[in-house]
Amino acid sequence: MSSPRKMQSPSDERARGTSGDPSQGITGVRRAVIYAGTRLFNPLTRRFAGSRGFPPFALVRHRGRRSGHAYATPVGARPTPEGFVIPLTFGKKADWFRNVQAAGECVIRWRGADYSVVEPELIDWETARLAFSPVERIVVPLLGITHFVRLRHTHARENGSYVE
Repeated sequence: MSSPRKMQSPSDERARGTSGDPSQGITGVRRAVIYAGTRLFNPLTRRFAGSRGFPPFALVRHRGRRSGHAYATPVGARPTPEGFVIPLTFGKKADWFRNVQAAGECVIRWRGADYSVVEPELIDWETARLAFSPVERIVVPLLGITHFVRLRHTHARENGSYVE
């Protein structure tokens, strides 16, 4: 005899990220597969992310907005002249993004160097696409990633010049 199944409300679907809401990033089966892979591979990826030999991945070092704990989250970052662009694979409600947004800053370890970055800005694909390679420009939309964060080097000025 099987147990009764709980009816799923739209809010339950939003909590799990299966509602199709674009603010949630990737949804449905793609989200489930990527989430499972992330849970499995993040500890391993964390060891190599940000190193010279693992250039597509960076390590975002940030503090919990409520706990104050230090965290290191592996992400796929792309450098730009002003800083970095990072796809929000799990949408703008990802904890690491919310922590960085609340603090207004973080440190990105990329290719063996640490970069202090500030001013997290939510951007769309049209704004982010130039930071990606031609192959990535085909793959990223197929994955359903629609939100990105742009972070600026702490030494970048508004007019685009740099302070040494």
